Amino acid sequence: MKSLTQAPLLSWLRETLLPECIIDEMCFTRYEEAEFPKGAFRYRLIYQTQNDENLLAQWLMTIKQDLSMAVIDRQSQYLCIEIALKVALTEEELDTFSSQSGIELFHLSANPPILNQAGVLVMDMDSTAIQIECIDELAKMAGVGQAVSEITERAMQGELDFEESLRARVAQLKGAKASIIETLCHRLPLMPGLEEMVKELQSYGWYLVLASGGFTAFVEYLKNELDLDAAFANTLVIENEKLTGEVSGQVVDAQFKADTLVACAERWGIMSGQCLAIGDGANDIPMIQAADFGIAFHGKPKLTQVADIAIHKMDLKALPFLLHLA
Repeated sequence: MKSLTQAPLLSWLRETLLPECIIDEMCFTRYEEAEFPKGAFRYRLIYQTQNDENLLAQWLMTIKQDLSMAVIDRQSQYLCIEIALKVALTEEELDTFSSQSGIELFHLSANPPILNQAGVLVMDMDSTAIQIECIDELAKMAGVGQAVSEITERAMQGELDFEESLRARVAQLKGAKASIIETLCHRLPLMPGLEEMVKELQSYGWYLVLASGGFTAFVEYLKNELDLDAAFANTLVIENEKLTGEVSGQVVDAQFKADTLVACAERWGIMSGQCLAIGDGANDIPMIQAADFGIAFHGKPKLTQVADIAIHKMDLKALPFLLHLA
């Protein structure tokens, strides 16, 4: 065996082609991602730099059972390995690992969506695709920020009916100059990792959609900037270059988002198992539940409880690592 670095286990996996490695009488075997062992419990560990590998290797050495491993390569700079176990990790093992900063562990289902097969991802916008809540930012620009942000937070926590809260917040904008919409469009802060995630999914033929309880001007701006396939949101009413404090047409609420996912899958002939949704708030729950694979992104507790998987530490570049490359 070639000389290994200070994290022998990870060096064996990444730097050699040897089928197995024995360290301290523990035997580790390798496999390719597409050859995941049937019937095993599947975990992926995503981390940011090779500096994290010592801590990761130390934790892996504490797992007292046969362990198989694979390197998971994607287009982003994140690093990732997969481990396959005959017995699920214990709560104690998971708790020990959860304290490791810079590394995030994900328990995948036996058959996650396939990355290199066409699928559809429907994304929430505010606090998911972008770092802000657009209604809150518009309210600040209109001088009513505090009143609106308090309503937004209660709605995101699931304490208020969404349509009721939307109309209450928009009403606060009555009389504001419509020019604040365009101003905000040009300074939307994209969520870290969004562009990389979008490009990687698009390279495999995925359809990408925004379904937002926010507003059409912003989703259309992102759709054009990122070359997305569709975008849905609410329309603010403007008269005499000022906001009237109203929205027109059907409100894009929680059920509309879920229906959008189903409709888009039918429109593009997406196979079962290949429908994804990602969001952060309680308003995303029906959409997450309608998806084959629902992802909570730095989500509120109510959403995290129903999601298939939750991203707590990493940014959106983590999403392609949660799919299977067949």
